[in-house]
Amino acid sequence: MLKKYSKTLIITTIIILLPVLAGVVLWRRLPEQFPTHFNAAGEVDGFGSKTFGVFGLPLILVAFQWLCAVGSLKMDPKAENLEGKVFSLVLWIIPVLSIVLNALVYCTALGMNMNVRIILPLLIGLLMVFIGNWLPKCKPSWTLGIKLPWTLTDEDNWNRTHRFAGPVWVVCGMVIMLCALMGGAFLWGMPVAFVVMIAAPTVYSYLLFKRKTK
Repeated sequence: MLKKYSKTLIITTIIILLPVLAGVVLWRRLPEQFPTHFNAAGEVDGFGSKTFGVFGLPLILVAFQWLCAVGSLKMDPKAENLEGKVFSLVLWIIPVLSIVLNALVYCTALGMNMNVRIILPLLIGLLMVFIGNWLPKCKPSWTLGIKLPWTLTDEDNWNRTHRFAGPVWVVCGMVIMLCALMGGAFLWGMPVAFVVMIAAPTVYSYLLFKRKTK
C-alpha cells in the first residue's frame, strides 16, 4: 500500500525541503540567532542556531511526514480504509505548513514586521475548515478521524459522529479566523471554538453510544 503513495511522498518531501534552498540563498543575510518559537502574543520567545533553523526544522518535518505516513499504512489495523483521496490530501498538510511557517520564520529573522498573532490563527482556522470538509468522508481507522472507544467499535457511530463533526469544525474554523481578524476582545472566541470542536462531537458520539446500549 505504501508503494501507491510513494510518488506523493517524494513530491511532498521535496516541497517540505524547499525552505532549505531559500535558507542557503539567504544564508549571509540571516542572523546567527534564528527564531524558532512564538508565544501567544505573536512574539519570538525561542531561538536556535542558523544551521538548525535552515536545515533542522525542515528535516524534522520530513521525518514527521514519513513517520506518520509509514506508521499509518503499516501499523493501522484498518489501513485499508485510509486509501483514497482523503489520505492523499492529508499528506499535503505538512508540506503546506512547511512553506507557510518557514516563510514566516525567515521574514521574522530578516527583520520584517510579521503579525504572527493574526497569521497563525488564520492558518489554523483555515486548516480546521479543511479538516471539517473531509471529516464526513473519513472512514473508520486508528489514524485519522475522531478516535473514541465507541466510534472505533461501531461503524454507524463513527459515520454519524463524523457527519456531525464536519460542519462543527468548519464553523469553528471560520470563527477562529474571524476572531483573529477582529482582535481585541474577540480573541476569547478562539479558545472557546477549540473547546467546542472537541467537546461537541465527543458528547454527541457518547450520547449515540448510550442510546444504542439502552
